[in-house]
Amino acid sequence: MPKRILQGVVVSDKNDKTVVVRVERRFAHPLLQKTVRRSKKYKAHDENNQYKTGDVVSIQECAPISKDKRWTVIAAQA
Repeated sequence: MPKRILQGVVVSDKNDKTVVVRVERRFAHPLLQKTVRRSKKYKAHDENNQYKTGDVVSIQECAPISKDKRWTVIAAQA
C-alpha cells in the first residue's frame, strides 16, 4: 500500500528532531454545500532540526518512531 503524503505548515519546532505540522483539508458541507476548513496537527520526524515555524513542508507516513510520531518530513515547499 502506498504511503500517504500530506502538505502543511510547521507550527512548532521546539522539540528535538520533531516538528508539529498543521495540515488543512477543505470539503463541502454535506447539507449546506458550503466549503468548510478543518485542520489537524501531526508530529513529524525532522532528523537535522532544519525546519522552522512557518515553513510549508510535505510529510510522509512511516513506521512508528515514538508514541505519537508516525510521519517524516520529506521536503520543504519553495
